[in-house]
Amino acid sequence: MISARDFLVRGLLAGLFAGLVAFGVAYVVGEPSVNAAIAIEESAGLDHGHAADEPAASEEAPGAEVSRLLQSTLGLLTATTVAGVTLGGLVGVISALALGRFGRLGVRGVSLSVAAIGFVSVSLLPFVAYPPNPPAVGDPNTIGARTALFFIMLAISIIAATAAVLVGIKLTARWGGWYATLSAVGGYLLVTLTAVALLPSYSEVPADFPATVLYEFRAASLLTQLALWATLGVALGELLHRLQRRTDLGVTEPDYAEQSR
Repeated sequence: MISARDFLVRGLLAGLFAGLVAFGVAYVVGEPSVNAAIAIEESAGLDHGHAADEPAASEEAPGAEVSRLLQSTLGLLTATTVAGVTLGGLVGVISALALGRFGRLGVRGVSLSVAAIGFVSVSLLPFVAYPPNPPAVGDPNTIGARTALFFIMLAISIIAATAAVLVGIKLTARWGGWYATLSAVGGYLLVTLTAVALLPSYSEVPADFPATVLYEFRAASLLTQLALWATLGVALGELLHRLQRRTDLGVTEPDYAEQSR
């Protein structure tokens, strides 16, 4: 029998691996568009007469700002691994609670299902409502309002997804798995798309900003999220499946706490 602790530990391990994969995707696919957006921002500053300020800026104390190289390597790696481990722990715990409630799905199917629901509710729907902008785009004066709207949409999406899963589980006994799933998905889309239509929208992309750079940045952002969630679901499912096979064969893991006494 796999315990909740086993789910949590393997969720953390799977999340760490998923964070590393997401870093690779973000660095290879996403960094070129980020660099292009920064170059556009810097050239725009020079065109508006900021070139004369460059000597003064270069006289600032070394280390006053984090270098771009450090941001794109260690900073990005830290962000993706922390996100991966955090989400991995959550997905592991939720998978433990969901096991046995998703029909006949085993640990692999449950892990993938939970990761898929997480991707849609945490990443995809908020992305559709409020897609991210490159560093050169956006009014600093509206960042507070934009952040608040994003988290409101995120909360609505997570609550709607949770309610849809619970309702779908209850309807399965009455309508069967197929119709219960369709009803749950339809209810989730109805709530979230209505929220997208009613919440305020904003578009701060300048008319002269290259559409190609904007598309590449947003596509890379979504692809990074997809890589994180997909790797997390597959890795967690495989780790739990291997543990379950060992448990079924009667092979137990060593108790390190007991050995240390």
